[in-house]
Amino acid sequence: MAHPIMFSDDDPGLAELRRICLALPGVEERISHGRPTFRTSKIFAAFGGSEKIRPGEHRQVPCALIFTPDDVDLPAIDADERFFVPAYYGPYGGRAIDLAAPDVDWDEIAELVDASYRRVAPKKLLKELDERG
Repeated sequence: MAHPIMFSDDDPGLAELRRICLALPGVEERISHGRPTFRTSKIFAAFGGSEKIRPGEHRQVPCALIFTPDDVDLPAIDADERFFVPAYYGPYGGRAIDLAAPDVDWDEIAELVDASYRRVAPKKLLKELDERG
């Protein structure tokens, strides 16, 4: 059974996230589990999700960016109250931030997306990105 669509194209932050992600080499957007995901060979960013509060209880965050940060940045991200560990992605190193929150820093979001992309993109695409300057 297919998952229902759980987003709208006018959701806060989705247009900006698409612009950032789709500007990277070799990226395509696919709907997975009812939400937009951005991938090369693997998913590096997803839009919308939830935070696991305790077993069986989740807080929905429909406009979240889910990403995988660099290991070196993880302590700072975990210390920042804007970020949370998303359900399902968290055990694999994923973190998330609500794009509907006030004062979203889109330069910071672009940096987070870039770092997550670099974790999964093939060398050929990374070379292409780096040659763009």
